[in-house]
Amino acid sequence: MKLLALALASLVFSSGVSYASSADHHHFPALFVGTTTFDGDTDFTYGLEYEYKFSHQWGVGGVVEKTNDAHHGDGTSVALVSLYLHPWQELRVGVGFGKEKVGGAHGHKASLTRVSVNYDFHLAGFGVAPTIAIDSIDGDTATVFGVAFVKSF
Repeated sequence: MKLLALALASLVFSSGVSYASSADHHHFPALFVGTTTFDGDTDFTYGLEYEYKFSHQWGVGGVVEKTNDAHHGDGTSVALVSLYLHPWQELRVGVGFGKEKVGGAHGHKASLTRVSVNYDFHLAGFGVAPTIAIDSIDGDTATVFGVAFVKSF
């Protein structure tokens, strides 16, 4: 709930700032903090993201995330590659494919497909991007919601 409030505050307070994204920036690393909801449980999630924009509208990148308390404390980690479309201003829509690894005594790996949407607000050379992603994992669905903190170069 605190992250939802933070994301909404980011939307409200950042709406009047100018966008710092420019044509000469191609690298977009980010730190992600948020939550993952799966099978009725919501757990803290953190990770790293990277996008390389090879044109004004298209980019490719990767995501690694960790949810320590998922699956009754066994934890999960996610790694995926994504293709991103920037259809309007700082809106980014992504489609990714990768793996989820579940820890613990009965650990296993599963294929994962992700669809994500975020909007990057820029302030003083940094981006704040409220993000929502829907993961499909072997027929089950997980929802990831949070904020990515971006520094482009």
